[in-house]
Amino acid sequence: MNNKKPDIKSMDLTELTEFITAAGQKPFRGRQLYQWMHQKCATSIDEMTNLPKAFRDELKEGCTYTVLKQANVQASTQDGTRKYLFLLEDGNMVESVFMRYKTGNSVCISSQAGCRMGCKFCASAIDGLSRNLTPSEMLEQVYQISRDTGERVSNVVVMGTGEPLDNYDNLLQFLTLLCNEDGIHMSQRNVTVSTCGLVPQILELAHKKLQITLAISLHAASQQKRCSLMPVANRYGIEDLMAACRYYFEMTGRRITFEYSLFAGVNDSKEDATMLCGLLSGMNCHVNLIPVNPVKGREFVPPGKEGLLSIKKHLEQKGIPVTVRRTLGSDIDAACGQLRKKYMEIAEKSPLS
Repeated sequence: MNNKKPDIKSMDLTELTEFITAAGQKPFRGRQLYQWMHQKCATSIDEMTNLPKAFRDELKEGCTYTVLKQANVQASTQDGTRKYLFLLEDGNMVESVFMRYKTGNSVCISSQAGCRMGCKFCASAIDGLSRNLTPSEMLEQVYQISRDTGERVSNVVVMGTGEPLDNYDNLLQFLTLLCNEDGIHMSQRNVTVSTCGLVPQILELAHKKLQITLAISLHAASQQKRCSLMPVANRYGIEDLMAACRYYFEMTGRRITFEYSLFAGVNDSKEDATMLCGLLSGMNCHVNLIPVNPVKGREFVPPGKEGLLSIKKHLEQKGIPVTVRRTLGSDIDAACGQLRKKYMEIAEKSPLS
């Protein structure tokens, strides 16, 4: 028997209205409650002062109201980037990052506590997957950071700890809530979702015809090399992945972004650049070159500036749009999973109270 309380912050407006009317409340209370949660980002049910006290008491007694606890925040002295560690109700921890750009503020959120994809260069995968995050736990990362900084969040990137498409249903509900006009009403075009290449989910997502940006963690242009870096490539080959990307573009009209982390002596040679150009030839895409952030326990290091610019120039000469991702937060455990792993190691020695 499942005695888990309903998670009201994960419900869309229709679901929430049906839920509260079934409990004897007037339908308009659903919109009031929804706006308190997703527009005013209330930190407690007690803040919802235009709801009757009896109704608030019922909600507190019978429902889950997700509010994350800030366990740690690191602020970069170099660029103002802020790295957050949030404590979940069950003791799990997730990371989020706040980044300032000239075009607006971006927040990178986690979609899972841990990750089971096993990418060889990623700190998130070292301890495996603990569990999926709920839609409310994903939203709360955005809400908490906006409250903490007092600044508007213009863009959301689902590229932190975890594989978003491995938490597919909760991801879709998160996107629905994030972009709803009765909430913070973020444009889908201001949302990026990353994946290491789960082909069936990419194809399924294509049929939703969302206007989000899909970012593919590619990191190698050959099947053999990709398999050596990313175990998922053993299940979904690079040819199938590229076919899924082309199909996604056909269905949505949205240009694909390919994330290519650069590892010195691994995937940064002229041959690698030539293969990458061949792989992406004729595609409507954009490449993000990312000098890898060194991770404790992993041997990968970024290439020198000369090698980085050489690959960039090679892509440009072939007419492939490319940028080098601006390195942010290098002084604050910037790589995905680093801060979480550090605190998990501390917690094992001295558990959080």
